[in-house]
Formats: sequence, C-alpha cells, structure tokens
Amino acid sequence: MKNVKKITQVFILMFLLIGSLTSAQDRAINPNHLPKTAKTFLAGHFKGIPVSSAIEDREIYGVDEYKVYLNNGMKAEFDSNGNWKEVDGKHQKIPYGFIPAPIKNYSSRNFPNTYIVKIEKKRWSYKAELSNGLELEFDRNGNFKKIDD
Repeated sequence: MKNVKKITQVFILMFLLIGSLTSAQDRAINPNHLPKTAKTFLAGHFKGIPVSSAIEDREIYGVDEYKVYLNNGMKAEFDSNGNWKEVDGKHQKIPYGFIPAPIKNYSSRNFPNTYIVKIEKKRWSYKAELSNGLELEFDRNGNFKKIDD
C-alpha cells in the first residue's frame, strides 16, 4: 500500500512539473521591447494611435507571439519575428495599407457598403471579417476561396 501511495505521488509530481513547463506564460512588456518589424508596422499603419499595452506570450522554447492593444480598442498580433498575424478592429474599420491588394479589391467590389474589421493571416490563407459579419477566406495569394459562415 505504501508503494502505491509513493508511485501515485511521483506521478502527480511529474504531471505538475510537465504541466508547468508546457504552459504559456503571458507577461506585459514595454512596447519599445517589441520586435523592430512590429514597431515599424504599428508606426506605419497606426500612426498617432498609442499602444495601451503589449503582451509577450512565452512558450518553453521562447517567444511565441506578441499581442498589442491600442488606445482606440484595436488589437494586433505578431509572430516571434514581429510579422503581423492578425489585426482586429473590434468592429472598427482597420487600415488597409498592409492588406494584400486582391483582398481589398475583392471586398470593396463585391461588398461595396462594408469594410474590413478584422484580418487574419494563416500559413496558407487569409480570413477577412467584414462589417456586416461575413467572413471571407482567401488563399495565400489573395484569391477568393469562399464565404465562411
């Protein structure tokens, strides 16, 4: 009975250690500590809009991503190198300067009374959310694929 109790304690300890090592740790950072690419992106596309907070999402192998919250309520996510992954306008029109031209053109031509409020860049595709709630999917070259309901 003592051995079973010891083995159980060892497994619980191992489980807790492994869980703590693999869990992500978010921590607030000074916006000046963002990667240069992210700072350049923010300065170019959100000029004059201060950063209210910046979060570094750490994994055991290093930084996974950065989340930046702007004073106007918008949020931008960047990968570990500072390349944008997602921009969420929180129902506001996001700047179009960084959005691939085919996506901008398709959206404005086919949905003229709407605007893009969120865009996400994935490995092989883009997803753009319009102000009317529709989500459009595009391939990595910006060619329209489908409307995602």
